[in-house]
Amino acid sequence: MSKADIGLVGLAVMGENLVLNMESHGFTVAVYNRTVEKVDNFINGRGKGKKLVGAHTIEELTASLAKPRKVMLMVKAGKAVDDFIELLIPHLENGDIIIDGGNSHFPDTIRRTKYLEEKGLLYIGTGVSGGEEGALLGPSIMPGGSPAAWPSVKPIFQAIAAKVSDGTPCCDWVGENGAGHFVKMVHNGIEYGDMQLICEAYQIMKDLLGMSADEMHEVFKEWNASELESYLIEITRDILAVKDEDGGPLVDKILDTAGQKGTGKWTVLASLDTGTPLTLIGEAVYARALSAMKDDRVEASKVLSGPTPKFEGDKKQFIEDLKKALFASKIVSYAQGYVLMRYAAKEFGWNLNNGGIALMWRGGCIIRSVFLGKIKEAFDKNPNLTNLLLDPFFKETIETSQAAWRKVVATAALNGIWVPALSTALNYFDGYRNGRLPANLLQAQRDYFGAHTYERTDKPRGEFFHTNWTGRGGTTASSTYNV
Repeated sequence: MSKADIGLVGLAVMGENLVLNMESHGFTVAVYNRTVEKVDNFINGRGKGKKLVGAHTIEELTASLAKPRKVMLMVKAGKAVDDFIELLIPHLENGDIIIDGGNSHFPDTIRRTKYLEEKGLLYIGTGVSGGEEGALLGPSIMPGGSPAAWPSVKPIFQAIAAKVSDGTPCCDWVGENGAGHFVKMVHNGIEYGDMQLICEAYQIMKDLLGMSADEMHEVFKEWNASELESYLIEITRDILAVKDEDGGPLVDKILDTAGQKGTGKWTVLASLDTGTPLTLIGEAVYARALSAMKDDRVEASKVLSGPTPKFEGDKKQFIEDLKKALFASKIVSYAQGYVLMRYAAKEFGWNLNNGGIALMWRGGCIIRSVFLGKIKEAFDKNPNLTNLLLDPFFKETIETSQAAWRKVVATAALNGIWVPALSTALNYFDGYRNGRLPANLLQAQRDYFGAHTYERTDKPRGEFFHTNWTGRGGTTASSTYNV
């Protein structure tokens, strides 16, 4: 009997759909699930008549695989991954490959890669984006880990991945150890930012412009035929058209408390660890946290008041301004995400292909959009680009959007409309383009109360000074450090 090309552990929806995707591309897949009846149900249900091998034990699974054995884990991040790794190790040989396709935290992937390589095994931690539909029809796949494992899994991963218009797969090698899961984490953080920006545009249209769901549906339909064309704009268009049983918009009946699985929070924590200002994604994470405080907000709304939204002006023109503000803010979100990846690559020794990452996100994944093609072009022109805002296309776009962007943020603030992501994007832009920030005063304050020292504009960088501000302090200075 011929051996299976790859094994997959974990038959939840994503796992099942990936198996069917692999099988539809000509690969024989062996499957295992801790709850064994799931294997039989799948083999006799959705997998009936297909080139699948059902395994009831880990031993059966590994015995059914061609060498080097490739086992993909689609289980919950955390302890479950470590548990399955320990179950697999006794049944694997030198050069066999374990693949973690879940949303694992990248430090865990760094640790696991080292651990398995020391045992003669190879490890891949890969981000898989696109949800259930992507898993079945073509996801974006972001693999990193042991470079020696890539040639063995490349034919499978690139076959099942989404393809851009010229047939290029949305999958390529990202980098060493935790690089793949780091890039997927940043993808998810950007997803948080994109969703929050869209929600703020919706809130402005609804509460300030007084638009109906049907009217907003038409706006998002137009936007999806423009430079904003993307999966998230497309599904927002569709959501706004769906009616509840009473004929009213279903979206109005949904409770305004957002959930999260933690990848956005991880992205923000990584930005703090590397000293990278990831302000927009940070606001998007905090926006979800604030939304979850529903009972507190309802009570506060009975006590605290603000202006009553009242729009006076050209509504059609303001919607055009809002479109520009949304696009400019989106550029800032991606610019911040790419800066984070650049700093992390330096810290962890990864060789990230920034243009290639944009290509991987161009199809299959949740943040897929036309816009990503421009990011790839920017990095193709200048692989050492330090910030997307400095690329000629994005610089020109931001500059032509600036007046509209400021008008939208100012109008929202004057009318008491909550726009944390739109406004923090503008603040980042204003801070980044400013050659002198008030941190000189901040350094003076730190030196005053803690003798933390400061550098001077008229002296070389790296020389530190302390002033006895009160006349009562001594000349002893505290050691200095940079975030």
